[in-house]
Amino acid sequence: MPLNDPAVLVAVCTLLGLLIGSFLNVVIHRLPIMMERDWRIQCAEFAASEADGASKAGHAAPPAPTFEPLSLVSPRSRCPHCSRPIRALENIPILSYLLMKGRCRGCGKPISPRYPLVEALTGLLFGYVAWRYGATFATVCALFFVAALVALTFIDLDTQLLPDDITLPLLWAGLLVNVGNTFTSLPNAVIGAAAGYLVLWSVYWLFKLATGKEGMGYGDFKLLAAIGAWLGWQLLPVVILLSSLVGAVVGIALIVLARHGRNVPIPFGPYLAAAGLIALFWGKHLNQTYLGVL
Repeated sequence: MPLNDPAVLVAVCTLLGLLIGSFLNVVIHRLPIMMERDWRIQCAEFAASEADGASKAGHAAPPAPTFEPLSLVSPRSRCPHCSRPIRALENIPILSYLLMKGRCRGCGKPISPRYPLVEALTGLLFGYVAWRYGATFATVCALFFVAALVALTFIDLDTQLLPDDITLPLLWAGLLVNVGNTFTSLPNAVIGAAAGYLVLWSVYWLFKLATGKEGMGYGDFKLLAAIGAWLGWQLLPVVILLSSLVGAVVGIALIVLARHGRNVPIPFGPYLAAAGLIALFWGKHLNQTYLGVL
């Protein structure tokens, strides 16, 4: 069955998305932990250097932290409750969750529905990318873009962090992809990256000067810069408008319905990522509609 058959291509990419979604669950869970460990080690090294002089005066330097080795590929995935290793047959995307009725076979504790949700979302998005772009280089690139945005969305929801380990490679990849005018021209991509960063950077400083508070993090600047690098500067107004609109609606709903404190920060990355996906699929049409209304 050749991949130039649309139905076959969509099916293959959907299955690939389920597998990639399973790996993204690992990234979402482990990458923040790995980042925190790196920060702790760096802080300990700095404290040790500061204490070096104090040790000469009789004060011992603080011990360096030690951690179990952890990466995105090892050790094997395991239950967060009982630390039982997850077997291969228990790690089949979505199907294993349903067969185990959402519970660990070792301790019987519930497994978060987040795992099948990420797998299903990634599978659906991969399938739509294949249907939208067909058997082209653009499909391969868009799959990478989608996977990165899914990972960033859930990491930001959990930790309010947008790791440089994802945003910066995503930005540079966008520029490289558009060397061949895959989604936009290279000049538009370069301007999009610069404009995306500077727009939110300007908003950040205007808000800080006006209120004395930080309204968003630097990760948001880098994410919008990456989206600009992939899609070009022309789609940035649509991305900013959509993300701001959805963010405002969700924020007001959380405050009114869920009694979310006004001083409790709400991550903006998921709204940027969602707007970036919408712009990837329907951005040019939305842009024409938006300009037509104006």
